[in-house]
Amino acid sequence: MSEELVSSSPPRLTGEDKLRHYKPGSIRRVKLKNFLTYVDVEFKPGPRLNVVIGPNGTGKSTILCAICLGLGGQPPLLGRADDARTFIMHEKQIASIEIEIAPHVDQPTHIIQRVIDRSKGAIGRSARGKAASTYFINGKEVKVKDVEELVSETYKIAIDNLCTFLPQDRVGSFSGFDSKQLLMETEKSVSGTKHLYNEHQRLIQLEDEMKNSDVHLNTVKSTLKELQEQVKSLEQEKDRMEERQKAIENLELYKMKHAWVLYDNKRKEALEVKAQKKELSTRLKVAKKKEQPLAQQVAQLEQELSKGKKRRVALDREIGATNKEWHMCLTKAEKCQDRIDTETCDLGLIDSAQRRAEQLVVDRQRQFDDQMGIYNQYPPQEDIDKKVSEAQNELRTTKRIMTAKHKEVQQYQIDYRNQESDVDRLNRNFVRLKDDKALRNQNILMRDNNMQQVYEWVNQNRKLFRRKIWGPIVLEVDTKDNNAANFLENHVSNAVLKSYVVECREDYHLLYREVREKRKWKVNIQVVEGGRVAEPRRMYSHNMMDMLKREHGVTGYLDEVFDAPGPVMQALQNTSNVQAVLIGGESTYQSLQGDLCGILNRKEDGSGQRPYAIFTSDPRSGKKYKYTSTISRYGRREASLRVDEITNARMLQPGVSPAEKERVERDLRAAEEALSQVQPSMDAAVEAFQELQSETQKASYQFAEAKKARREVIEHKGKVDSYRRRLNEAKKEADKDNVTEKKKHIRNVKKYVKMFVTELENASSRYDSYLLATQKLTGLRMSEGGLNDSLSISKQSLKELQRSNETLERQYQHSEAQFKQIKQQVVALKNKATQMADIMNDEDLKDKLEDLSTEIGTLEGQIEDADYNIRNIQDNPQVLILYAAQKKKLRDFSDQFENLKDFKGAKRSELIACMEPYEAALTNITQKVNAKFMNYMKELGCAGEVRVCKGEHERGEDIYNFKDWGIEIRVKFRESSDLQVLSARVHSGGERSVSTIMYLMAMQDMMVSPFRCVDEINQGLDERNERLVFKRIVANSTMNPDRSNDPASHRGQYFLITPKLLPNLEGMDTAGVTVLCIFNGAYNFKRFGDWNIGTMIDTIQSRKRRKLEEESE
Repeated sequence: MSEELVSSSPPRLTGEDKLRHYKPGSIRRVKLKNFLTYVDVEFKPGPRLNVVIGPNGTGKSTILCAICLGLGGQPPLLGRADDARTFIMHEKQIASIEIEIAPHVDQPTHIIQRVIDRSKGAIGRSARGKAASTYFINGKEVKVKDVEELVSETYKIAIDNLCTFLPQDRVGSFSGFDSKQLLMETEKSVSGTKHLYNEHQRLIQLEDEMKNSDVHLNTVKSTLKELQEQVKSLEQEKDRMEERQKAIENLELYKMKHAWVLYDNKRKEALEVKAQKKELSTRLKVAKKKEQPLAQQVAQLEQELSKGKKRRVALDREIGATNKEWHMCLTKAEKCQDRIDTETCDLGLIDSAQRRAEQLVVDRQRQFDDQMGIYNQYPPQEDIDKKVSEAQNELRTTKRIMTAKHKEVQQYQIDYRNQESDVDRLNRNFVRLKDDKALRNQNILMRDNNMQQVYEWVNQNRKLFRRKIWGPIVLEVDTKDNNAANFLENHVSNAVLKSYVVECREDYHLLYREVREKRKWKVNIQVVEGGRVAEPRRMYSHNMMDMLKREHGVTGYLDEVFDAPGPVMQALQNTSNVQAVLIGGESTYQSLQGDLCGILNRKEDGSGQRPYAIFTSDPRSGKKYKYTSTISRYGRREASLRVDEITNARMLQPGVSPAEKERVERDLRAAEEALSQVQPSMDAAVEAFQELQSETQKASYQFAEAKKARREVIEHKGKVDSYRRRLNEAKKEADKDNVTEKKKHIRNVKKYVKMFVTELENASSRYDSYLLATQKLTGLRMSEGGLNDSLSISKQSLKELQRSNETLERQYQHSEAQFKQIKQQVVALKNKATQMADIMNDEDLKDKLEDLSTEIGTLEGQIEDADYNIRNIQDNPQVLILYAAQKKKLRDFSDQFENLKDFKGAKRSELIACMEPYEAALTNITQKVNAKFMNYMKELGCAGEVRVCKGEHERGEDIYNFKDWGIEIRVKFRESSDLQVLSARVHSGGERSVSTIMYLMAMQDMMVSPFRCVDEINQGLDERNERLVFKRIVANSTMNPDRSNDPASHRGQYFLITPKLLPNLEGMDTAGVTVLCIFNGAYNFKRFGDWNIGTMIDTIQSRKRRKLEEESE
């Protein structure tokens, strides 16, 4: 039996009777101080449906925030902030929330208070302000856990469940739930103890344990197999260790026997060397006796040779000294001969030098006369000096005048350059100001750091893209005037204006990946495939457009008042329909007040209505407006008109003001005029300066010529003085006395002749002494040669005998050293053999060794074989311990494998036992919700269903994938479509809101929470659906109690928060509806207690009467 949309409700109650209608856990009273927009307010919601209505920003949603925080909830549940201190009113220190909860029968009333102090709690970006709140229950300070326990356990209030508590900032979260999240929220809301939700979680846990047990069982089985293989391998290793131990024992015996055999062999060798040593000692003594006579003969011959050598050395010294003196006398005689020749030559040269000096006097007298004749041809020195002084004075005067003129020219040039620089600067500034688009783009990028970062990256990496990339769009468009900029920016959203346009999907993915995903920069991208530009589809025919221009002052379309590259224009047409928006003149505004709106709404073929948008301006106020007409998608598809005042463009505004451009142009003209005035004066000064330069050059030349003439006279006078000095020197040389010089040379010749004779006599005497000493030395050398021959023969015989004796002695020493060495080796080998095997004290060991071979080669081969076997088998002393441990581990894992088989069976049985009642309860709830949901959607002229979607059952296993179970809401809003899962990708915001509220209404009977809150769920609905939805909310929330003797046994308290309600809604006069109007602002009463409804009615009536009287007069 279907429910009536508007139930019959009892008359409105007051006082004590009203208190009995509050369901335990519902809210009786809320008091706020310094909380967000409220300074001091108290209100008392009704026990059933509470409609909270008021303008935006007055504090409607603040009531929900207060209920959530006052009942122990934390800010993240609201989706607004993370810190409770952000809810304290601005410039206030402390905020408080006080909530009175309706009690259970015969139980005390609980008043919960939460005080939030801004000065408490941690401070910083990551602070959450948990310590800033203090909680009280009935005036007694408690912990937040006590409040949460009272709220959730005693009164079954679930403020963390979006099915019962849906604040404004979480509406989008609820409609965006997938099927699994929706199922969990539904399970939480239908049981105060969350039994169904806990059973679901238990099933998920059991499945996980079964899966884990399967994995564990397979792991244990695999480990058991590995252990069996390891034990088998360890058994082989154990046998090899035993074989190795046997080889080690044999190796020790072989080494012992080898040591004793080495000792025996070395002892025999020592005895042989001892006999050889004794024989060599006897032979060495006999040979020493034969050596003594021959050694005495050699010593005597050496003594005689030594005496002869001393005499020979003395004669050698005497011959050397005599020879040296002889050569010295000869050298002195040669020097005397040279001096004689030199003096004789100088004596002959004195006469020829006198003749040359006389000829030199004649030559230099002639040269002096020639130079004196040339010097006498020059003007007097005084005339030349006067001419130089006059030329110098004239040059100085000309230079002084030229310098003054040069300074004047420089000043003119400086003035000209300054004026020219001003002209260039103003010209560049004017050119820059004329590039208005570049300035505008620069201003846009400077205001948006994110846009500038993306723009710079795109410019630097354009070569990465396959095709050209455009954007941002706001930088590509060029409006024709300020009005066009205002219209375009007010029509096209900021997101579209800041978006980029690409010409292929590959470029779209590249740009999104590099900018959005890697660098986390915001970017919007439009795709115009291949950059193809389609012909714009106009909304109005040519005839219609001509009529609009002619009769209503329409000037054209929006896309005609700005320029943009083809792909950019196509993107604006695709996203913002700029080709369909009209631009009107001043007369258009008057037409829009008349019948133009109707003309634009009607299709030309009369088949229905169509939306439109048009820009126009009011000729009286100068304000500009945008008229936008939309057609409802539901019901009778009625048209609604919206008029918005146009604000000035911010991004598309001109880059520079016209006044600034005019000022710069005026300054440029003034600077050019000043430059033209400086030019003639500067040219005249330059011309005068050039004439002075010519005069100065002429005076400088005359001065240089005068100086040159004076310099030539001075130089020639110097030459005359030089020739005069040289002539005097030649005369002095010719007048010198030569007789005295000749006598001096004759005396020198006589002296050197006498010295020459004396030195020749001394040389002859020294030569005779030299010949006598040479004869004596020759005889001595002949005698010494015979003695040397005899000594050589004797030494040779002695050496041969000594060599034979040395060989014999070396043999003896070698034999003696060998005996000592072998003796030491024998001792060492015996000690080593005794240490290895003390056979003297161990008869058993001696018997074992006697059984072994006595051959060294055989023993060494046996040692090598045993050592090879030991090295070939790797030593592993832990193998026996590991073998025993692995055997024990093998037994343990065998037992564990059997136990796991039993555990999996127990978990399977537990899961089956738990699944059956859970599935039955879930099916029952879903069927009830589905029946109501289908009826509610049918009343709206739509269709819908609610069903359980189960996880995929794994064949052959008791695995149902409970974690994938969910609830699907399937709806359709048009006859031609099929039922589809509710989704933001498929359905509009209004369709999702209708489906969400109807699902919550269908669940209302089964919810255990004493109250529910929904904030602005009706936004986005058209008029028809909003009326039907409100009817359903009123009907469900105001039904009669389930038990007539218990007025509180109804479906609970309901808070519907909305900024507006449609007029003439059905059910507003129902007794269960309480309307709470929010009047909060700067001009309200300072205290809520000052409000008086009677006074307000009297004031309104008196105002109406005065107005009627004024109109009648």
